[in-house]
Amino acid sequence: MLNETEEERAAVASYFKGQAPDLEITYMQKLYSEHILDHVHDAWDIHTNKDRWWVITNPTNLYSQEQFPNLDYAVTFHMGLCLRIPRDLRHRRSDRSVLPFGAVFSELEAANAALAQAANVAGYQSVGMRSREILVSFIGIAQEWFTPPVGKELPKKADFKGWSEQIFDMLLSGRDQKDRRRLFKSLAKEAWDFASWLTHTKSATWRDAEACLSTTEHIVGLASSLFILKMRSVPEECPECGSPDLHPEEGRHTGAPEIVWERPVCACGWKGEAVPIDEDEPDEILVDIIKRYSAVKDDDACIIPNVPLRKLASPGDEG
Repeated sequence: MLNETEEERAAVASYFKGQAPDLEITYMQKLYSEHILDHVHDAWDIHTNKDRWWVITNPTNLYSQEQFPNLDYAVTFHMGLCLRIPRDLRHRRSDRSVLPFGAVFSELEAANAALAQAANVAGYQSVGMRSREILVSFIGIAQEWFTPPVGKELPKKADFKGWSEQIFDMLLSGRDQKDRRRLFKSLAKEAWDFASWLTHTKSATWRDAEACLSTTEHIVGLASSLFILKMRSVPEECPECGSPDLHPEEGRHTGAPEIVWERPVCACGWKGEAVPIDEDEPDEILVDIIKRYSAVKDDDACIIPNVPLRKLASPGDEG
């Protein structure tokens, strides 16, 4: 049996109960784990008061052992299902994780491309200039979400260091956050100063440009994550069980399906307050991106699996 944590066990059990509320779990264990393309997929064997099931993770799905008696077969089917999820759907969900700083991360991608092509002092200096522009872009977006203290004078719009001071004071307020504030402020100041130096120095090297962009990516990544967690009201730990392992859950309201909402959830069952994070067409529309064609004329030879895979129905079946 593979090692498993209480959090993993609780998460899988919670998922199974949500998908099969009519069944009672009598035994469960993690049997298999596979690392594919930077994703870890765990396979769980679940016994119930009526039958047995596989639960395979990342994304999590449910498979009847009557229909998939061989675990290897179930894992292979699961991998194929993952690969056939529309790419646009996966990318859009990934992009939403960094909203509203998506434009800043696009600038970082362009700067990395410029770094790869830089071959002289002018190229290295341009990386420094791009890094400064990225920091200004980040702070410009952060200003839109920043609620200034009453009566406090605000820095000029492009004053990165001045705004960093104010924003980290707000995001990391309180005496117990003193060391964290100092770390974030120091990183921001050093990233800006080094980018400014690189932009004008005549002795720039490729390693200077690499260090400059890496430092810029570091502070932007840390600060945007901190900002987004604050904006989406994500606590440091679950208020019910104290676990720090919280996950985002997306959803839509039927009255306004174009609005994407997100809330933090915990394996223990706690759910935080949902906040609107994006606006687009419902994800179901994206399923039409995949077109399927078949030369098979006999409908009885086809099956339509539903999700989770608790039933295999022929096209003519009712219900």
